[in-house]
Amino acid sequence: MKHYSDAWIEEWCQENGWTDLFIERCNSYWAFPPGAVMPEPIPMQVLRVIKAEKGLTCEERFWSVTAVIATMIAAFVTYWLRCPIPLVAAFAFNAVTVAQLEVEDAY
Repeated sequence: MKHYSDAWIEEWCQENGWTDLFIERCNSYWAFPPGAVMPEPIPMQVLRVIKAEKGLTCEERFWSVTAVIATMIAAFVTYWLRCPIPLVAAFAFNAVTVAQLEVEDAY
């Protein structure tokens, strides 16, 4: 799951003089700092600040809303069928979704 929008990182790079942004893998951003000849990873502290300012990405919002809707549907189906299995399945889905929403430090 992408935790940072590419546009957010590009905007930060333009404001701070970093050039030639590229994404090594998901959520790993590299660019050339001002006056440098080798690319460096965007500092994790900067990524945390950007995340705190901008909030959730579209993908994160989608999965969060999906988890809430799935829980409501499962609660209704559990009541209707008088069977706890749909609610257990919704709990498992929500556990995986919340785990995916956690931002991991790359280094």
